[in-house]
Amino acid sequence: MSKPQAGVGRTRITPFWGVELTGWGYYLNRTWQNIRDHLNATAVVIENGQSRLAIISLDLMVISAEFTADVRSRVAAATDIPAGNILVCCTHTHNAPASGGLLGVGEVDEFYERWAARQTATAAIQAWHSRTPARLAGSTTHVDQLTFNRTRVNGPVDTHLTTLWITNEHGVPQAALVGFQGHPTVSTELQPYAVSRDVPGEICDHIESAFPGCIAMYLQGACGDVNFHRHFANPRDAAKPGRILADAVLKGFERRQSLDASLLAATSGTIRLPTRRWTREEIEHDRTEAEHRLQNQDTEGWRESIGRVMTNRPDDMIARHGGDEWRAVAAMCHFNMAWTDRILQDLDSRPEWLETEIQAIRIGDFGILSNSSELFTTLALSIREQVDLTHLAFACYANGRIGYLPDAHDVERRTYAAFQSPKYCNQFPFTAESGSVMVNELTTLVRQL
Repeated sequence: MSKPQAGVGRTRITPFWGVELTGWGYYLNRTWQNIRDHLNATAVVIENGQSRLAIISLDLMVISAEFTADVRSRVAAATDIPAGNILVCCTHTHNAPASGGLLGVGEVDEFYERWAARQTATAAIQAWHSRTPARLAGSTTHVDQLTFNRTRVNGPVDTHLTTLWITNEHGVPQAALVGFQGHPTVSTELQPYAVSRDVPGEICDHIESAFPGCIAMYLQGACGDVNFHRHFANPRDAAKPGRILADAVLKGFERRQSLDASLLAATSGTIRLPTRRWTREEIEHDRTEAEHRLQNQDTEGWRESIGRVMTNRPDDMIARHGGDEWRAVAAMCHFNMAWTDRILQDLDSRPEWLETEIQAIRIGDFGILSNSSELFTTLALSIREQVDLTHLAFACYANGRIGYLPDAHDVERRTYAAFQSPKYCNQFPFTAESGSVMVNELTTLVRQL
């Protein structure tokens, strides 16, 4: 077996003028107004003579399975990397263009989406052609006090900060793949109409400044129920999370542990997650309320009805609609008409399960587990308890999108994640068992490597 080689590549995916940003409310027409920092597609390829794989991180909120298939096809055709060994994941920034076909939260510009897929493939192909002899290492530490669980008081957070280091034969850093958990909406709170990578970009910039010539990328963890503390959303403190995390990553470089590159492998599979059919009563409830409010311009009690389910913070929705309460309520009502129209088309014929891809990568004692969901913390921590690897990172929002995957606690409470996310994803709701299925399948998959 030959010595490991690795290469890095990066292309820009900053949107064209007139492209809408996504993930901040219903029917906002949130076309970007300025560029705070540019968006990237960043790729790393690794091979050891027998196995080869690519890891790609995009400064986008979500991507579709079709986007992933396009990227994989182009990369596999231009390199020796098997399509199934290519991971395409998102940082989940909310200051990026709409993608992935979510209903009502940003119109997709299909030309941009196709172009971004080609730019993504180009980054991986560039990485393939830049391969040089490399050394691989991992580091893991814990960082707390930056995030909170937004679904339950004093709920769990995952404090693991995990980094895959790629250096040249002299130990000079060439790439750093950083895995952490936290909804990146700090920039969104401050500059909702700006293009930005948010906290993941801040982390990468600090690392690249410390190690000139090194390319950093971010792997978003199981942040379905976790945000950075809201007190960071001010001009004085906005840069703190990125700086604190980057400093911890840099300290970890000195404590990095070498990885056995002879164990380089990737595998993936398609699993079925249980869902349950929307009831006619649930659909009729949303339609009846929407029709009534639209006909009568009625805003009475909306916070306790549609506001409770459709947004985590109802009053923020008014602000995002320019302070116009009726405009905010009307947008939510139009959404309820649209999602029910769409789901009724195949309500009775659609199966009560959802197929989705999962993927596992192993590099010595370093693992990356990927899935297409906004995974909840309890599920990720359960996987950590069962997987015997020194270093384990999650890459969520990967290879497609299936929305939030809540735990049984949130499913039973019919929260935003459990009850609203399926509506804009055009899916049936997950069940209390869905999260456990994901945990078991991911755990089983990584043990195969």
